[in-house]
Amino acid sequence: MSNKKSETPKRYKMHVKKGDTVQVIAGRDKGKVGEILKTIPKTSQVVIQGVNIKTKHVKPQQEGESGQITTVEGPIHSSNVMLYSTKEKVVSRICYTFTEEGRKVRMLKKTGEIID
Repeated sequence: MSNKKSETPKRYKMHVKKGDTVQVIAGRDKGKVGEILKTIPKTSQVVIQGVNIKTKHVKPQQEGESGQITTVEGPIHSSNVMLYSTKEKVVSRICYTFTEEGRKVRMLKKTGEIID
């Protein structure tokens, strides 16, 4: 008999946050730019507006109501997205720097633009 403890999945540190503008760099939606609606740290995934659209067929709930087809964004892995500068229209990696006040902020490497 094995005594395995039910461990909670590890939360992964991600380079993106909710509200960031990102560009997809791999997969079916490569090249699309959108805003992050939701982050899922347990699986290291993100949900981006207008990216990885899934269609869902919804059955009618009440009598006489008609069924419908709704579209919903599916999650994609955070490694397939890169931060996007709307001013310069370019994707870039990020680095962490400190401001004059001593706050740690995220900065785009290519443009030097501060995100936070």
